[in-house]
Amino acid sequence: MAKSNSQKTENAGGRPPKLAKKAYEKELRRLQAELVDMQQWVVETGARVVIIMEGRDAAGKGSAIKRITQYLNPRTCRIEALPAPNSREQGQWYFQRYVERLPTAGEIVIFDRSWYNRAGVERVMGFCTSQEYRRFLHQAPIFERLLVEDGIMLRKYWFSVSDEEQINRFRSRLNDPLRRWKLSPMDLQSITRWEDYSRAKDEMFVHTDIPSAPWYTVESEDKKRSRINVISHLLSTIPYEKIDRPLPEIPERPESTETYERPPREEFRYVPDVAESLEKKRVKGHGHKGKKKKKTK
Repeated sequence: MAKSNSQKTENAGGRPPKLAKKAYEKELRRLQAELVDMQQWVVETGARVVIIMEGRDAAGKGSAIKRITQYLNPRTCRIEALPAPNSREQGQWYFQRYVERLPTAGEIVIFDRSWYNRAGVERVMGFCTSQEYRRFLHQAPIFERLLVEDGIMLRKYWFSVSDEEQINRFRSRLNDPLRRWKLSPMDLQSITRWEDYSRAKDEMFVHTDIPSAPWYTVESEDKKRSRINVISHLLSTIPYEKIDRPLPEIPERPESTETYERPPREEFRYVPDVAESLEKKRVKGHGHKGKKKKKTK
């Protein structure tokens, strides 16, 4: 059966060319330095930043978050990826457990999925009632306006990926023992319910794409390209300034005036030096390469 246009891709832009690795790494490094400057500004000024990362499974949210936070100070930048609500949380106001994780002055909080679970997976998989869903669509814009009015900088990103690329990424995870944990039965449901998720996303945008807290779509067919684009856009929307702080001077170590003697090594437990065997293998390998084969007559 032929695929409909909505099944083929979420966007009409087609598949962009892959970004060259060298150009990607150079620009990523530059942008990550800018992120460090931005975080310093947030800390110094007491700003509060909330970044929401949403999108289909395997759309590249996690890898983008990883690059954003790679060099940031985890004391003032944290990732929130909430599990399913427990029995107590199920009896709370829906937004309550998210409120508890909002930033204080000088903090950045990144939600790896957020309160929009209700408009996505909970809606599609039937984990909430129609009444709860409608109440969410009504309350979410009000809730977000309150956050923005209180001075929180709220940025909402939707990572868009085609069904073909999504399946390719699922297969890649299945073949990689280091990433199989990313595959869950819930993730695989997104393949058979592609159009249901598309309808849910469209309706979510209609109700929650508001002027004070708009949605920004990130084309994510090429993960490298999407990381550069989302970081660049985030930096362009935060009115930060580079704060020059004097570099600390590393003092000279004073000469010891005590007769301190370090205890014998035998008194301590050391981690085995397994790396030594790797070095021996490397040296041995180079030795074999250096030997020339004898010519036979």
